[in-house]
This record gives sequence, C-alpha cells and structure tokens, in this order.
Amino acid sequence: MTQILSQDLVYQCRQRLLQMKQDLLNRARTARAEFALNDKNSGDEIDQTVAQLSEHHFLINQERLREQLYEIELALARIETGRFGVCEETEEIIEADRLLAIPYTRLSIEGAEIREASRRKFAR
Repeated sequence: MTQILSQDLVYQCRQRLLQMKQDLLNRARTARAEFALNDKNSGDEIDQTVAQLSEHHFLINQERLREQLYEIELALARIETGRFGVCEETEEIIEADRLLAIPYTRLSIEGAEIREASRRKFAR
C-alpha cells in the first residue's frame, strides 16, 4: 500500500454505510408489510397469477436487499479490522471518490477492470 486513507474519509464512509444499512432495513420492512397485506388465496386465476408475480417480485427484491446488506456489513467489518479501502485485486488503496460513491466496494477501478477482463477471458 502506497498511502493510507484519511480518518475523515473512513468516518464519512462509515456514516454513509450506516445510513445505507438503515435505509435498506426500512425498505425491507416496508416491502414485507405491504406484501403481507396481499390476499394470495382469493380471486380467479388472473388474480392468483398476479399474486404469484407479486410474490416473485418481492422475493427478488428481498434477495437484492440481502446482498446489499451483506456487502455493507462486510465493509463495516473491514473498517473495524483496518482493511477498509484496500482493493482485493491489486492490494492498493481504492480511490477516495470511488469509496464516497460506493462505500462498500471491494475493488479499485483498476481491480474491477482486471476482474472483468478475467471474467470475460474465462467466460468463453
């Protein structure tokens, strides 16, 4: 590592991660409450199909929220262990602008490009 992240940047990212986590938890709670209100067993075939599609959409969204929460928790753990802001691919410091935009990122721009090139290479 050629440089160290400033404490101010880490603090800003931590605060943003905590806010993102709270927002995601609120969205999950709201979606769950709205989903619970749907009557899934009544109506004709069309109503039941719509209910099944609604359930499918709900489950997909819940999985996305779960994955985002997982990434946020990992980022918070990296802050606690002192590994926050270090690219998993290149072991270099992740760009400050990138961390502010996506505080749970694990890759620098260069690291993301390397992973993508590797993925494309082995996808053939």
